[in-house]
Amino acid sequence: MYFAAELHSVKKLLNKLIDLRLLRRILGLVKPYKKRFYIALAIAVLMATLSPLSPYLIQITVDKHILSGDWNMLLMMSGLLLSLLFFQAGLTYIFTYSTNWLGQSIVRDLRQRVYAHVLGLNLRYFDRTPLGTATTRTISDVEAINDIFAEGVITIISDLLTIVAVLTVMFYSSWQLTLVCLSVLPVLLAAAYVFKEGIRKSFTDVRNQVARLNAFLQEHISGMSVVQIFNAEERELKNSRPSTKTI
Repeated sequence: MYFAAELHSVKKLLNKLIDLRLLRRILGLVKPYKKRFYIALAIAVLMATLSPLSPYLIQITVDKHILSGDWNMLLMMSGLLLSLLFFQAGLTYIFTYSTNWLGQSIVRDLRQRVYAHVLGLNLRYFDRTPLGTATTRTISDVEAINDIFAEGVITIISDLLTIVAVLTVMFYSSWQLTLVCLSVLPVLLAAAYVFKEGIRKSFTDVRNQVARLNAFLQEHISGMSVVQIFNAEERELKNSRPSTKTI
């Protein structure tokens, strides 16, 4: 039992190291677009800095101007809040555009590299690998890299900075109330970890099933003349039906 537990711990550590190694390889794809990456990162930092400002201005407006009936200052604070809202919306647009542009540019370069690699493979690979699987790896799986940059790395950095900025203001305002709010954090972290492990396994299963689906369609559509010559339409239709086994 002790050996099994140690083996499980080593396996988890290796998985984390592999993930970090893959992350470093993926971030290495940013090198040709460092300028755009740093612009998006700077905007993420600015957005995180401005995130606690709006609630703070609302607090001042309610406590000092609404309750005291100072309508002139209320109008001025409302204009300030509206201007801040438009400014944050502009930053969000530029940030979204930059991250999506970065992701699509990296995907374009990666597809060119993958295609060049496929052209250099020996014939044995094409004999052993269904063309549908190779197509999925070249097109659909590479597209997942776009999500890493459009909705992944930089967005996560932005969210983490926002959390730090908000927590800083919360602790400055009332550290006792902040600790009460954070009391549920361990439960949320545990739930997020379980959810992450399930999502990773499900994502891998989905990609494998999509590869099998593309391979099945490519082989049978390209070989439809052979299927019809041998009058095997009914048999192939039965093979294409999903299993009734409960997942």
